[in-house]
Amino acid sequence: MNNHNSNNGNNSTNHQSDNPQAGQGRPMPKKEQDLFKSVVKHYESKQYKKGLKAAESILKKFPKHGETLCMKGLITSYTGSKEDAVNLVKMGLMNDMRSHVCWHVYGLLHRAERNYNEAIKAYKQALRIDSDNLQILRDLSLLQIQMRDLAGFALTRHTILTLKPNQKNNWLSFALAKQLIEDPLGAIQVIDAYIGTLDENSQELDKSYEASELTLYKNYLLSQIPNNLSQAYTHLQQCKENPEKDTIVDLSSYYQQKAYYELQLEKYDTAQQTYTLLFQRGETENHAIHSGYMAALLHIPTHNPMSHTLKGTQTLATTIILTPQQKDTLYQHYHTVLCPSFPRSNAIQRLLLTLLPQGSQELQNAMDTYCRRKIRKGVPSLASDLSALFVIQNTHTSSQNKPYQQHQQHDLIIATAPYSIKLHPTFQILHTLVQSYIHSLESTSTFPNCTKEEPPSTLLWTWFLYSSLLEITQDYKQALIYADKCLEHTPTLVEVYELKGRLLQSAGDISSAAKCLDHGRELDKQDRYINNLTTKCYLMLNQEDTALKRMSLFTRHESDPQQNIFDMQSIWYELDLADCYARKGLWGKSLQKYLAVEKHFEDFHEDQFDFHAYCIRKVTLRSYVQTLQWEDDLWGHDYYRRAAEGIIKIYIHLHEHPWKETQEMETPDYASMTPAERKKAKAMARKQKKKMAKEAEVKSNMNTNVNSNDKSNLNTNANAKKKLPLHHDDPDGIQLMKKDALTEAKKYSATLVKNAPHKYSTWICQYDIAIRRQKMTMALQALFNAKSLDPNGNGLLTRIVDFVGKLSSIMENSSSPEVVKQLWLDGRDALLSNQSLDQYVSHAAEAVLENPLTNLSIRLEVFQSYTSYSICSSYSKMQDPTPILTNGRLDGSGVTVELCKEAIQCLKSSKYSCNDANKTKMEKW
Repeated sequence: MNNHNSNNGNNSTNHQSDNPQAGQGRPMPKKEQDLFKSVVKHYESKQYKKGLKAAESILKKFPKHGETLCMKGLITSYTGSKEDAVNLVKMGLMNDMRSHVCWHVYGLLHRAERNYNEAIKAYKQALRIDSDNLQILRDLSLLQIQMRDLAGFALTRHTILTLKPNQKNNWLSFALAKQLIEDPLGAIQVIDAYIGTLDENSQELDKSYEASELTLYKNYLLSQIPNNLSQAYTHLQQCKENPEKDTIVDLSSYYQQKAYYELQLEKYDTAQQTYTLLFQRGETENHAIHSGYMAALLHIPTHNPMSHTLKGTQTLATTIILTPQQKDTLYQHYHTVLCPSFPRSNAIQRLLLTLLPQGSQELQNAMDTYCRRKIRKGVPSLASDLSALFVIQNTHTSSQNKPYQQHQQHDLIIATAPYSIKLHPTFQILHTLVQSYIHSLESTSTFPNCTKEEPPSTLLWTWFLYSSLLEITQDYKQALIYADKCLEHTPTLVEVYELKGRLLQSAGDISSAAKCLDHGRELDKQDRYINNLTTKCYLMLNQEDTALKRMSLFTRHESDPQQNIFDMQSIWYELDLADCYARKGLWGKSLQKYLAVEKHFEDFHEDQFDFHAYCIRKVTLRSYVQTLQWEDDLWGHDYYRRAAEGIIKIYIHLHEHPWKETQEMETPDYASMTPAERKKAKAMARKQKKKMAKEAEVKSNMNTNVNSNDKSNLNTNANAKKKLPLHHDDPDGIQLMKKDALTEAKKYSATLVKNAPHKYSTWICQYDIAIRRQKMTMALQALFNAKSLDPNGNGLLTRIVDFVGKLSSIMENSSSPEVVKQLWLDGRDALLSNQSLDQYVSHAAEAVLENPLTNLSIRLEVFQSYTSYSICSSYSKMQDPTPILTNGRLDGSGVTVELCKEAIQCLKSSKYSCNDANKTKMEKW
């Protein structure tokens, strides 16, 4: 190497001696090669200290060896600073840009940080250097399915299969990729090709769970081909009827799929027999199976019994309108065939009640028998069970195509408004029956027309049932009387405290509800459910410290309860706590809790990574596809929507009332306080000062430890960071409040629009952000979508009025083209049904006055729109709009204590409250 005469030659030689692989392909000496292999081995076995030691031994001799630098950085990412790890990997990559190992490690580092797009880029760069590297191809395919790059996933899996066709997992992964790109026929061909590679005596063809799943998966693929149910049905029959091909061990899935095909192919008698086999296999309590059985009896082919729109105890008889003859057919069959065959089935006994004519004597007799049996057993959920019988026709169903309607609405729904329940003939029968039970049991300790004396517990559960029925009709005062009777009778029954707590909470006395539930909790400290109810009540009272003490009873005592609750992903608690902070005006802390919920959903999304390889290996392909479909809808889940909407509302508030850093630093005005208030304020200030000093000390110690060069403390420092409390660097969420409010709100609104466009509240949030950004086209679109989902939705009218009121001023200051401005005007006219704003709101007021059962939230909204904008004076002849609120019935839908308080406040703040007649009307509120 010393024979080179030029400086360039000398520099090149020195560089190669430091890094023998850089651009020349010259390997290291055998000793260092073996050391590098040991580095990889130690990394894979998680022996990080040994891996670091071996890497440093190589780097002493070849300090610029790119692959070793990258491996050292990868190991450092697990034991030390992430920043140091990134720097090492980048240094290694710069020293050896043509090494697939360096690019692979760079991708692994990005994957660990969940930066999947950058990881995919790194993997693809590695494959340009080594296109046949199976490990990189596998890692790339996992990221592609995680990010739903389905076309890329199919291409990568095809490449892997071509390189390694002797592995079962590669065939199944490619078949799955074909299905995901909507090529079920191609997926079937791949499975057939795989089976064709097996010997006749192969264990893969024996009757086993994996072979069964593969057969059912192939049949599922056949059913996904349009107009191919007949072939799928034939294939399913052949799999079971031919002993040589019978590999199915999951008989429940087999019979359910077979019955579904028979129903769709109008083979009703055969479908009925198949459903009977399912009942014999123990599926008598599955209401979805009963729904399919009913469809087979009534010859209804279009009904899908396994539809996800059926929930709980819903069946065909409680979701669509049946004729009296159809109901009688079902009743006779259930009564004469199924009841004798399965006398111990609770579901069959319960379904009989849904098949009898409402208000009939037969229904009364059946309910009498059913209730007496359940009361004797002491079933607390009896009222909830029977409330599902209060079905009424759904007046909101429409044949119009709604762009974001997720599921078809049922013809029948369960009544929820008190007046609808009270008028329901089934409720009237039940109410009369329970009253007769109480009268008879209190006087003779027997049921009516019965001589057998009942134990005291029968009267207790009858009172409990009656109180629960009164709760459903919102007659809380009377319901509390019977709940108190239950407590006088048996003061140790936890379920009664739960009932009374719910009644008090619904009646608006949350403080008494919390005390009642807390007393019941003391009776059974191992009951997590009543403990959670107590916690929720304390959060409603804005007593988050007391709520945390209750929650900490079921957390690890040796750790921080807040951290433990976060680790347990207790989303309901974090959402309620975030609402509590928001009510108290602690916007930063509220945002932190909402963001904690978002972090949980990110973890849910990340957790599917573990299943991409596992489900293929275990051949649970059908369940895996369902998991992927569930993950695709993850960001539209109700819990995530609630958190996102909470974040949006807070940022909108911060946009209108910007947070100032001086707010936290201002000294309270002690002079204007009473001595007691002054003492309390000073104590809180001292406590806050100590807390801030402690947090600063913890943060300082953490930084000192992290910057330490003592390698023996690497694991200790990592554990210390894990033990730090949540948001230790920003306990009050100040940094979150400093962000641009509308930009942050827009981010979450976009997520909701993409993943939950079928939800009314999504478009309300979208409008609230768009109008503040003066994006009128987007605001207009949001209003139209909200109106299509719910024309009478809460908040829609006030936002239409708001849009119309702001349109003129925004148009004057807007530089948008005239065609766009005309679009806004046309949209405004369409929203108002080609009326003036005065006419539109006045018609809404008249519609409310004509129907005293209109939802209270709608009444309140119409009243506010009518009075706030002074828009109706030129059109309406109504001198006093207070009847919009006061003429409504309190047993109408949507009447809650919170809404009543808001209505009273709205009336008091209006100019019409001084009227004596109106003061009298307000007394009932």
